[in-house]
This record gives sequence, structure tokens and C-alpha cells, in this order.
Amino acid sequence: MTPRPESSGSRPKGTAGEKIPEQPTAAQQKSAAKKTAVPKQAAAKKTAPAKATAKKAAAAKTTVGKTVAKKAATKKAAAKKTAVEQPAAATATAKKSAAKKSAAKKATTVKATAAKTTAVKAAAPKSTAADTVVGKAAAAKTTAKKAPAKKATAAKSAAATTTAAEAVAKKATPAKATAKKTAARKTAAKKTATPAARTVAESPAKRTTAGKAPAGEAVARKSAVKKTPARKAPARKAPAGRASAGVAGSAQVVPPEMEVAVSPAVDAVDRERLLAGTHHAPHSVLGAHPVPGGIAFRALRPYALSVTVVSGELRAELHDDGEGFFSGLLPLREVPPYRLVVEYEGTVLETEDAYRFLPTLGDLDLHLIGEGRHEELWTALGAHPMTHEGVTGTRFAVWAPNARGVRVTGTFNFWDGTGHIMRSLGSSGVWELFLPDVGEGELYKFEITRPDGSKTLRADPLARRTEVPPATSSVITSSAYEWGDAEWLARRAEAPAHEAPFSVYEVHLASWRPGLTYRQLAEQLPGYVKNLGFTHVELMPVAEHPFGGSWGYQVTGFYAPTARLGTPDDFRYLVDKLHQAGIGVLMDWVPAHFPRDDWALAEFDGRPLYEHEDPLRAAHPDWGTLEFDFGRNEVRNFLVANAVYWCEEFHIDGLRVDAVASMLYLDYSREPGQWTPNEHGGRENLDAVAFLQEMNATVYRRVPGVVTIAEESTAWDGVTRATHHKGPSGFGGLGFGLKWNMGWMHDSLQYMSHEPVHRKYHHGEMTFSMVYAYSENYVLPISHDEVVHGKRSLVSKMPGDWWQQRAGVRSYLGFMWAHPGKQLLFMGQEFAQGAEWSEAHGPDWWLLDPGYGAEPDHRGVRDLVRDLNTVYRATPALWRLDTDPAGFEWIVGDAADDNVLAFLRLDPEGVPVLAVSNFAPVTRQDYRLGVPDDVPAWHEALNTDAARYGGSDVINPDPVKPEPQSWHGRPASIRLTLPPLATVWLRPA
Repeated sequence: MTPRPESSGSRPKGTAGEKIPEQPTAAQQKSAAKKTAVPKQAAAKKTAPAKATAKKAAAAKTTVGKTVAKKAATKKAAAKKTAVEQPAAATATAKKSAAKKSAAKKATTVKATAAKTTAVKAAAPKSTAADTVVGKAAAAKTTAKKAPAKKATAAKSAAATTTAAEAVAKKATPAKATAKKTAARKTAAKKTATPAARTVAESPAKRTTAGKAPAGEAVARKSAVKKTPARKAPARKAPAGRASAGVAGSAQVVPPEMEVAVSPAVDAVDRERLLAGTHHAPHSVLGAHPVPGGIAFRALRPYALSVTVVSGELRAELHDDGEGFFSGLLPLREVPPYRLVVEYEGTVLETEDAYRFLPTLGDLDLHLIGEGRHEELWTALGAHPMTHEGVTGTRFAVWAPNARGVRVTGTFNFWDGTGHIMRSLGSSGVWELFLPDVGEGELYKFEITRPDGSKTLRADPLARRTEVPPATSSVITSSAYEWGDAEWLARRAEAPAHEAPFSVYEVHLASWRPGLTYRQLAEQLPGYVKNLGFTHVELMPVAEHPFGGSWGYQVTGFYAPTARLGTPDDFRYLVDKLHQAGIGVLMDWVPAHFPRDDWALAEFDGRPLYEHEDPLRAAHPDWGTLEFDFGRNEVRNFLVANAVYWCEEFHIDGLRVDAVASMLYLDYSREPGQWTPNEHGGRENLDAVAFLQEMNATVYRRVPGVVTIAEESTAWDGVTRATHHKGPSGFGGLGFGLKWNMGWMHDSLQYMSHEPVHRKYHHGEMTFSMVYAYSENYVLPISHDEVVHGKRSLVSKMPGDWWQQRAGVRSYLGFMWAHPGKQLLFMGQEFAQGAEWSEAHGPDWWLLDPGYGAEPDHRGVRDLVRDLNTVYRATPALWRLDTDPAGFEWIVGDAADDNVLAFLRLDPEGVPVLAVSNFAPVTRQDYRLGVPDDVPAWHEALNTDAARYGGSDVINPDPVKPEPQSWHGRPASIRLTLPPLATVWLRPA
């Protein structure tokens, strides 16, 4: 241990009426240094004028020293016997000892102080007398530990020894210096305010100073030794020979058991940082730590009345240092297993010490986080109930590299994080803390001290459960759900999505059946979707979002299913039930941007962190949100791991990635001067490209059978091309499995909105999609975006009267299901809801009430959707070659005047399906169409004008045989009756 400097109390202070002793002079120090350097053989050769005289004095000194030692030992033994056997006289003896000690101290203080340094330098004198006195000092030290009365008696003996030694020899001999040093250190111990551990059972009246303890207390303390091995740790005395702060060049080694005890209290600097929440390493201060003199225990427990360390039979109450700090020093060789008993007003809590644990995150986790390659980031960051070093609790970890400090606050500490400071794990920017006895269901946030010293309270970016909005706290959670969809998972990877039947029912869960929870939806939604024949449902964003009116597209809780409908395990239950019904689950995922809420991700640790540091790059011009900084390793990791998280933890079968176009272009919705070109001078966001490629590659590698779908509205090359295949632009593909065909959606709806008489002028809007149909793997979407904000519902887009509107919808859906590409239909459109969708009340289910007069009209459209899906799934020609030009052939694509379109769809074996659409409100009799000559007859597989769908029932009931008359470039032809505003599918008979 490094001795205390003079400013911290190494220089003894005089009491009232006592002269302050002087420090050793330079001459005295020089003389002492010479003595230290003299070897044993020359010990008797003093620097006196006559060597003979010195020898005689040394001999006399040795003899007298032995005599004094014997007398002191005899007095000491007598004092012991008196203290134990005669407690009634203990008080008088103690007073007498104290008086003699004070007198001796006054008489010898100056000499003892001057000689102290000399004695320390001559640390190991070789004379017999010195050995005797050192042994006596050690014995006195042991006695002092046991009882103040013994210490007082020993002090008296030490004073007598000093006086006798002075009478024999005036020089500072080692024996005399040792005795004086012992007495001086006792005085210094009284002056040093060292908090000590005290037993819980001890009454305050018994707490006395080391110098003024009743002699009778010795017996009581003897019996309490087993309970508290070191009640008065600061009273331990330093052994003779311990180097002082003023000694230079000393090379002595002092045994640990003979080190000078230090104050266990938290120093002023650490104290200030801990209270301010800006300490990077609270575990290095708080908790239990080996120090000279034993083990220092320190705790920060605001509002506590007392804190007691409990270890086996040991119970030691820590000293209250104020402001919530408690400390104590126990004479132990190593840190024992221990717990803390914390007393608050009205309650007592026994708990583990959060600051005794090693970090819960290893070097590999931190390395992967820094590299942006931690594919299971949710297992490292966030709040995780766990058992650590045999103790149950919760591990908290958060990435906040710019923070000056981070504390955990929540219901478990009454939202006061003063006592729960997190530690910084190196240069990773990660802060971590394991809190024992904190478990599931507790609310929490992170209190972050920004670089400017201000504080902000933030929800956990990786929270896996949240409060129900508008509340914003994170919730500690763990999953105990047992899945039952093993069969589904085993077969979902049998065929890639673009080569399988894929028709999607898009759902906004909160409004599909307003008021239902995840578990209640699980009892209704799977059956409904299965009955309609859809292969998948697509859930609009499930991740937590504060504003319901955003429909989930402004996410704050990227790792938490919205709490509006239940717990994360409740959501797992819904997905499980859908899988057990044979229905895949897609989810809208929003990595493009996030809202500016000051409790979420925006400037999370006081500086731009998740968003780009360039304000022009950070601000999204359309939605008033912030764009992610895709070039930062940790941010990219946050998003890539999030994609994997939903697929692995919730068994999601696919992610529909929102707003991809806004990510790909630096100038998206920006005017000149509002954006900065990339390093090549282009407008492509190279960081976003790299992120999307990494995300897709990682998801497909880790979770076979899933599909990623891009909502991308531009002509970006290679959205669904493999990432390692470069295209004409020089970029590798983005790696998506499918892409929404926004061009087809826009053009076809535009065509259908025209009056039939005008449609011939817009015929190309229905055929243009085939020009680029095979450039990507497409989905044909009629999504939520097309039936809100004044765009009207699908049926309301159609011109004409009610009958024509419904017929228009039916013909359009028949055309859509036959067109190359997968299908997506938003809820409510399957039964021709006339009103726009509103998240406040959801679909108009009352339209299907049998008591409603127009119910058959709406039910007919829904029956058509069911039959479209049924025939579609059973007909490989309609889906097997969706991305292969060999799967499509035009019959007639230029009959603009007739508003007629006809084409063939083929499967890999060449088996065809003939799809014919008549978008005119007139029946066309004997309409001739060219067909292959290898099909002997055709029969209707589906007719959208059938009476059961609410149509006029103009059908072709009998098989239609080809005629050997070439037409439309084909060797044979057939004559059909085309119903008005209808689509007909025919298959080989």
C-alpha cells in the first residue's frame, strides 16, 4: 500500500493544549539514512568521536532494552488479567492508562515524531533489543484489535518503554523508535476518519472511538468475534518497519496482514461521477474490492436507512457516508460470497449486489457489434432475464457510444436510476449492467447523459416488448412459447416463392376486427383466410409504433410486436395458428426511416447515431422522419439483425420491405442543392445498396424458405437479381425474392377508371406491363395504399352504375389472377366494400349481413375471390412460370376497339390456360380467337359473369372445339360468347 501523504493525515495533529510536533530536520533524515546503510557487522560502529564509548553504550543499551522489554511484558500480562477477571475495576484502570499515555505523549511527542522516520528507515535492525521491541509491538497490535482496554494498557507499556530507553541512550535507537512509532500511530488512527463495519446487533451507544473504549467492552467483543471478524478495521496498527510517505528509496516488502488499513469510503471524484450518472466503470468503485487492510465494501443505495453485508454467519453493517453511499472495511483475505440487507423506511430488502458481477457480454459479442456482424444482436443488447453466476436477474445492455454515462431506471427502482449506473465495455460503445432479482414484466428505460451534460430518458432500441401506446416504456420479457408449426416450416422451403402459388391477403391487424387481441384474431383470421383460398397473409407493420394513424409505418420499437393487441407470445400464437392452417405469414418491415420522437431513436445519445450526421441525408422530405445511416456498421447491424429476428423468433415467412425507392436514391423527393452526390458523382445511395444486399443475403442464408419482397416503384435494375450477379449498371442485384409491380398497378387501375367507351384510347395501359414483365419477379399489388386518402375503394374506382362497378371489379380480378406475377389484395376489397378503408373502424363487415338487401352482391364478389384462388392453386400454368417468358403467349393484345385481351398461360409441360377479358359492357357473340391446334376442346374453368358471383350468367356451358381456321396467327380458332365486363378462363377439356 502507498502510505498516505501528509495532506491526508499522515502527520499527527495535536489535541487541544498540545504542541504540534515538528517534522524531522534534514540533518536527522541524513543521519537516519546513514544508519540504514550500515550493515549488520558494523552495527556497533557508531559515528561518535570515540569508538570504544560507542561500543560500551551499545552494550549497555542492549542490556537495558532486554530488561525494559521483560518489565513491559509483565505489565501487559497483568493488564490483560485485570481486564478479564476484574471488570468492575476496568474503568479506573482505563482512565489511569489514558492519563499516563497522554502525559507520556506530551513529554515525548516531538522526539517521537523526529525519530519516527529514522525508525522506519532502519526497518530491520539486527540487535536483540530491537527484535524484542518489534515482537512486543506486534503483540500489542493483536491485543489492540481485541479490546480498547487492552490497547490502552499496551500504550502505557509502550510509553514506559520509551521513557526507559531515553534514560539509557539519548540517540534514536531502533528499539526506541519502534516504541515511539507505535504510540504515534495510535494517535494518528484516532485522527483518521476511517468508516468501519459494525455489527447489526450493536447498539449506537456502544460505538466508541479507538482511543476511548470502555475497558469492560473487551469481554463483549470477544464473544462477538465469530459474528464479525473485524468490527473496527481502521484500528489496525501498522507494524514497525513500515515505510512512511517521507521515505525515499525504501525497498522493503510488508506482508499483507501488516498493511495499513485505508478508508473504504468512495473518494470525492468517484462520488461526484456516480451521483451524476457519468461514471464509466462503477463496478471498479462499488461492490467488494481487496484493499490494504482487508476487503472494502461499498454500496450506493439512495434513500436507504442502512446497508448490511451478509456472508454466512457474518453480518456487518456498513457506515453511512451520506447521499446514499455506504462503506466498510472487513479484515478478510478475499471477497466472499455475500448479499446485502438494505433497510428502507418501512421495509427491509435482502438482495445480491449488482456490482459484484462480471460482465455478461464477452469479447466476441463486442467484436461482432463493432464490426456490424452480430446476426443475433437481440441476444446481446436489450433487457434479458437470465441466470448469471448462479443468480437470477436481468441483463441490460445498450449501444450509446456518445453518452457520458447511462443508468437504468424503471419500476424496480421507482424510476430513480441513481443507484443503477451501467458500465462501459471498452471502446464498443456498449453499456451493460446485470440487476439481480429484476424479472419479467418490469418497465424500464435508459437515462442517458449526453455529451453536453444534459439528460434524456430513452426507450430501449432493442426492447422486445413495450407498454401499450401512448405509454412509451420498454418491458422486460422472455418467451416460453412452444411452437406447433414444425410441419409447416419443414415444407415451406420446398419451392421458391416465384415458382409456387402465391396469393396474398393484406391485413391491418388492429382494424381487421377492431378490438380483437392476437389470440382472438388467431381464432378467426386463419379460418377466414383459408376459406378464401389465399396462400399467405401480409400483416401491415406489426412492430411497435406510437401513432396508430401511421398504420405502423413510423416504427419506434423495431424488435417488439405492438402491445395494442397483446404480448409477444400472443403474437407467436397467431403466427402459429396461421401456419397450422397452411397459411404463410408475411410482414411489412420498415428499415427506411424512423420518427423523431425524443424518447426513441432520434439523436439517441445526444448526437446523430441511428440517423445520418449530415442533416440533408438524415431528414426524409416526405414524411418528416429521419433516415437511417446505412453506412455505419452498428446501424446496419441493427437493421440486418432485426430482419433475421422476425424470421427466426416469430417464424415470419417473408418481409415486405417498405419504401425501398426512398432508400436507393440520394435525390429522392429532393430538389437540386438539397442532396450531395455519391463518391462517383451519381445519385445512388451506395450505403443503402450495400445494406439491402447484406440484409437479403443474410436472411436467405439463415432462414431457408423465407422470401423478401421490395416495394420499389422505380426502374432500378436488378431488384430481384442475386447480389453476386452484376447488371448493366455495374451493381450486383439487391437480392430480393419478389418486387411489387407498381407500374402494373398504376396503369391497370388507370385503365379501369375510364368509361368503357374511352378505354380503347388507353388500351396500352393494360398491355405495357408485358414489355417488362420478366425483368423482375413481380407481385401485382392492390394494397392499402390504393384504397385510402381519397383514392376510393377498388369497386368505387369503377365507372358506371352499381352493377357495372361490381362487374368491373370481377373482370379486373379475373385478369389480375391470370396475369404473370403473384397477387395481393387488401382486406375489404374481397367483398367489394364501397367505402375507403379507415384504421379507425376497419372493413364494413355489415355488408355481408344476410339482413342487408345488397348482401348477395358483396357475397358474390367474395365467392369469386375464393374460386379464383381455388382454380389458381390447382393450375400450375398460372404460377409455375411467372418469371419465365415461356409461360406466356399473346393471343390478341391489340383489340383496342373491342376492349378485349386474350392470352395463354403455360406450365413447364406446355399445358395451357386461355384467359379472355372483355372490358366492354356488351356481350360479344361468336368472338373468334386463334388457339393452338393440339387442344381438342376447351371448357370454361371460371367465368366472372356467372350468376353466383352476381353476374348476368352469360356463359359457355359446353366444351368449345377448335375449328381449322387460322386466326390471330394460329392454325386453329374457336368461337366464344364473351360476357359483358367479364373475364373467362378456359382449360383443355
